[in-house]
Amino acid sequence: MSVTASQIAELVKGKLIGDGSVVVNGVASLKDAKPDQASFVGNKRYTHVLDESKAKVVLICKDMENDDPRGRTFIVCDNVDYAFSQVIMIFAKPAPKPVPGVHPSAVVAPSAKLGKDVSIGANAVIEENAEIGDGSSIGAGCYIGHEVKIGAKCTIYPNVTIMYRCIVGNLCIIHPGVVIGGDGFGFVPGPNGLMKVPQTGIVRIGDDVEIGANTTIDRARFDQTWIKDNVKIDNQVMVAHNVVVGESSILVAQSGIAGSATLGRGVILAAKAGVNGHITLGDGVQVAGTSGVAKSVPAGAIVLGTPAESQREFMARYTLPSRMEKALARIKALEEKVAELSK
Repeated sequence: MSVTASQIAELVKGKLIGDGSVVVNGVASLKDAKPDQASFVGNKRYTHVLDESKAKVVLICKDMENDDPRGRTFIVCDNVDYAFSQVIMIFAKPAPKPVPGVHPSAVVAPSAKLGKDVSIGANAVIEENAEIGDGSSIGAGCYIGHEVKIGAKCTIYPNVTIMYRCIVGNLCIIHPGVVIGGDGFGFVPGPNGLMKVPQTGIVRIGDDVEIGANTTIDRARFDQTWIKDNVKIDNQVMVAHNVVVGESSILVAQSGIAGSATLGRGVILAAKAGVNGHITLGDGVQVAGTSGVAKSVPAGAIVLGTPAESQREFMARYTLPSRMEKALARIKALEEKVAELSK
């Protein structure tokens, strides 16, 4: 498929600078782009890469609006990442669509309720009294436990496990290898060693949630582990029992949340960040990668380090050794001067 730069500008509602008749046949990164491909620059810091790029059509941020196109066509966008995502979809090859129906090798319990246009893949198992909403697809090798409820238009990719009585909302995307509703990790010392604490609750997933590959979300000890609407979870994330994750939060790869922690709306956990149990992160909190949050954090705060602290506290502690070295050097110089004067 081919489009012109003018058509792209119209699609993303961007300001066109240069020749709008340039034909675009695809998209690529600045480094790899060919002359007939579009690319983007989301930050002025990367203009040096633009200088070496062969891309003739480039989506740019507003900070670059007055830059010289140097023979290129620029499209100025309010949100470059979002705009370029729209351009990518013009050229993207559509993903295979599941075919409604039940594969002959699938096992569906007689009491399970399947909505209209549901797709059940090869070797999937749907247990007794499970419910799957209209237009949802269950991939090959999935296990949908007893009394599980899955909403409409969900995509459950192959080899996902959703254990008994858990609830998944509408429009959810769950990637391969995800386990929802495994037992929370609970043991207490007893006369014969560690005794298992019953995990009697469920996992509740809201609407429009996406869960990355090999992520695990444990069922609650009682009541529910709750992932609220529009949450986006990356691969290999661990969510423990009775955790609550607020709307539109983002959990990045290999981050982990211990039991009974509560995250507010719009919280971001960067890669490998860890959150202690029984604490609260307020709305909009951002946790830097590899940080460990040991105590509750107020709304809007940005924390980093282990134990996690504010940017000001972290920088003060981080720069303390170099400041001490400079102070010691000054003290030594003063001592030498005093010694010289005392002679």
